[in-house]
Order: sequence, then structure tokens, then C-alpha cells
Amino acid sequence: MLILKNARSVDVCSPNHYDSVIVIEGKKVLAVGGEDLVGQHAGKATIQDMHGHTILPGLTDAHIHLYQYALSRQRVDVETPTKAEALDRVRQAAKAAKKGEWILGHGFQHNLWDGQLPSRYDLDVVSPNNPVYLTGKSLHLGWANSYALRLAGIDRLTPDPINGKVIKDENNDPTGILLELAMELVDSQIPKVDAERAALQIEEAIPSLWKLGITSVHDFDYQEALDGLNLLESENRLKLKVVKNIPAQLLPIAVQRGYKTGQGSGNIRIGSVKVFMDGALGARTAAMIAPYENDGKNVGILNMDWEGFLDIALESARAGLGITGHAIGDMAVRQILEGFRHLRQFETENNLPKMRHRIEHVQLVHPEDAAKLAELDIVASMQPIHAISDMEIADMHWGARINGAYAWQSQLNHGAILAFGSDSPVESPNPFWGLYAATQRKKLDHPNSQKWIEKECLTIQDAIAAYTVGPAYAAYQERELGQLKPGYSADLIVLEQDPYQANAQELRDMLPIATMIDGQWVYQKESASI
Repeated sequence: MLILKNARSVDVCSPNHYDSVIVIEGKKVLAVGGEDLVGQHAGKATIQDMHGHTILPGLTDAHIHLYQYALSRQRVDVETPTKAEALDRVRQAAKAAKKGEWILGHGFQHNLWDGQLPSRYDLDVVSPNNPVYLTGKSLHLGWANSYALRLAGIDRLTPDPINGKVIKDENNDPTGILLELAMELVDSQIPKVDAERAALQIEEAIPSLWKLGITSVHDFDYQEALDGLNLLESENRLKLKVVKNIPAQLLPIAVQRGYKTGQGSGNIRIGSVKVFMDGALGARTAAMIAPYENDGKNVGILNMDWEGFLDIALESARAGLGITGHAIGDMAVRQILEGFRHLRQFETENNLPKMRHRIEHVQLVHPEDAAKLAELDIVASMQPIHAISDMEIADMHWGARINGAYAWQSQLNHGAILAFGSDSPVESPNPFWGLYAATQRKKLDHPNSQKWIEKECLTIQDAIAAYTVGPAYAAYQERELGQLKPGYSADLIVLEQDPYQANAQELRDMLPIATMIDGQWVYQKESASI
């Protein structure tokens, strides 16, 4: 038994209430309350003084690509202010690589360079003897050199795949830029790893999440992540709570294995089946009702309409699996909402349970559709940090429509459940940057600037709830995660400052000094006084 005394343990559902003592037995919280608990349990417990520090439930990242995040820590970081700097980083990586070895990188944002899509020829200059493949920050476009294109068999005769595009120049030669599902042409040529390697990469990345206060994640990666996570759990090496969402491509496997939403024990639970309704803002492939500003007739790429979505949703429902959809543009959101309307009817007519379905991102919602998530009981799984990264691009490409963009407060006002995450490695997984974004809607490096669409700012109470109780509800874990109450998992973080009382800059710069999962300290800052 462990007693944490002299604490400021916050009840996230009533943030003006603080408890000074938490009693932990095994993996669970046994009791919370005042100093009298120390006397009741002191004879059989280890007592640890928290020195007045604030304690919150462990935070959940409700949308992360865990394996991709692990890989991004090993890849060339090309999220640079200029294209020249990105190319120089590739040049240095190529110098250190063996001839023919793949050079992989992530993070470029051509919209913030010169606005022009880069070319394979740029990469050919800095890496003529190695295939290069870089993913854009949104993960919805790729940039390959000529070597990589040859390996993928991409030339002027290559047709666009369904829901993808191979960008070509005026001579019909591929430029090296691939959009959406065209990215798989190159990605399929990159050597895959086995389950043990994937497990090791994920395992090595997890401590970096502990340092950010993350004790639980909702993962949206593919087969490698599923295999790696299962191996870690089977060997008792998974020191993180994971809700594993299933890509629609793996739905037949999920049905064959008998997966059910909420199923699982230990540190892995089954989540929802995920489909992609559209692309992303940065690549201008998010599906729009009206064309992008100053971009001709471009309305993005709608991967499927509501009927296509419903086909997958019904198959999932029959198997006992919930469903979620990536939907960024207002047309994608409209289509998936119509699909959910029919799905709810199907659940009712067939006496099926009313599942906690979700929409991922929900970045732009038409005013006519804004209340529909709440009306249909659909969880709004959103990522606040996207707003402060995307504000200039959103202004540029969506114009006046931004009034309905990244509309957290509006969704809360309508009655939707918010579950916040990062979409890492698209963005940093730092949840305190997410809290700053949700409450301030300002660039991280411009804390004194004007708030962008200020009416959509959240209170700190609502923002923290979206990193704790909201994700727990979305994952059917509201009786075990997201709060510090008797019977709940002893997953918590210790902070030197109280985020409910912090100013904007303090909140932005905040990090835990200790993190606990299942009653065990998994991280303690060396200089921390606990």
C-alpha cells in the first residue's frame, strides 16, 4: 500500500475540490480524502510526501499514431522554416547512409515555405545514390526522389490510384509528389519490420510519453502497431494503456478474430474501426462543399460518400465493433454524419447496442451540421494543437469558412463529448501544448498575439476534461480511467504548478515531475522533490 500525503489532488469533474491524501493499493486507488486517511492506513503503508504539489489523473492522447510516432523519432526531421534547410538535413543523412539505403523523413510543410510543391529533382541533388521518401506534416502527401520513384515503378504512364493522385508536370513526368493513396506506391517498397522490431521501437518511445504526463493513448496505426503492441502485452512489456483502433482494411481480420469494441484486458483494449472519408487541409485534399479559396474547382478528395461509409459501418456493427471516421473538410463531415444517422436507425431497428461512435478531427463543420454530432451522440475526437499550427493555412484556403473551424466550444455547447489528442507525429504529443492551444488559440511562440476565433476557446476545466474523462468515456473506460476515485486505476501525474491557476505561458511550459501507471512510478524527474 502507498499513501500520497500533503497533495493537491484535483477532482477533474469538480475542479474546485482538492483532496490532500490518496491511498493506493496495488494498481487501484483505494481512497481519497483528508489527512485522517493517513492514520487509518499508516500501519501497513509506505508514505510519500507530495510537498503540496498538484496531482491530476494521467492524461490520455485520444488520437495518436503510436508506431509512426516511434518511427518519427528516428527519421529525418524536415519540419523546417525553409526548403533549403530540409534539403540540407537530407543531404547529411545521405552522407551517413550506406549506398541504396532508404532515407526517410517527416514533417515538411510546403505551404509555409514558398507555397509551391517541391520536386523530386530537389532531392536528387542531395541524395543521388539513395532512395528518399519524406512525408508531409499532415501525413497526406509524400515527396520522393527519382531513385524512390524507380523502385516504385512510377513513371509518366502510371495512372492515379483510386482516392490518390500522382502529381505530374507539363510533360506528364511525375514530380515526386504523391497525394493520399498514391503514397502507398512508394510506401509499399520500404522494407517492413517484424513484430519484434515494431515492439522494440514502440517500447523505446513510450518513456517520452510518460515525461509528458500521458498514461493512456488511443492508437490509429496499422498492422505493424497491432503486432508490436500484442507482443509487448504478451510479454508484460507494455507500460501504457492503449485503445487499439482497427483500420477498415483489417476489418475482415478483426471479425475473424472475434474482436469487439471495449474487449480486452490488461493494457490493450479494442477500439473502433476507422475509415478515411477525406484527406487533409495542407494537401488541399480535405473534402469540401465549396472549392478551396483561389484554387479553381478543387474540392479535395472524398474517399467515399455516406453510403460507402454505411456499408463498412453496418459490417462493423454486426460484429460488435464501433466505427470512427477521419473527416476534416465540411463535405466529409456532412457525409459521415449522414452515414451515422442511418447507422443509428439500424442499431435501433435491430436492437443493437448504441455504440460510442466517433469522428476524428472534425476540423471544419458547415453551420447546418454543427449540432448533429451531439444529436447523434457522436464523440468529437479533436486535436487542439492542429488549430494553432493550421491557422494561416486555414485562413488562406478556407477564407470566411474558418468561423466554423476547430470549433471546440461550439461542439461543447451543442452537447457533444470532446476527446482530445495530438495526431502525433503530425503534431507534438505534448498535452500541455494542447491545453494551451485549447484555451488560448495562439501560436506557441506568440503568447501575446490575438486569439484566433476567440469564441471557440475553452476554459481550462473543459480542456482538461477533454484529456481525461472525455477519452475515458469514448473508450468505455469511464469507471476505471480519467479520474482519481476509489476503484479507478492509479494512473496519475504530479505537477509543481496547478494548471487551473496557471497563466497561459505557465500552462504552455508545464510538464509533470512524476508519472504513475497502475500504482508504480514510471517517471520521476531527477530534481523533483517527492
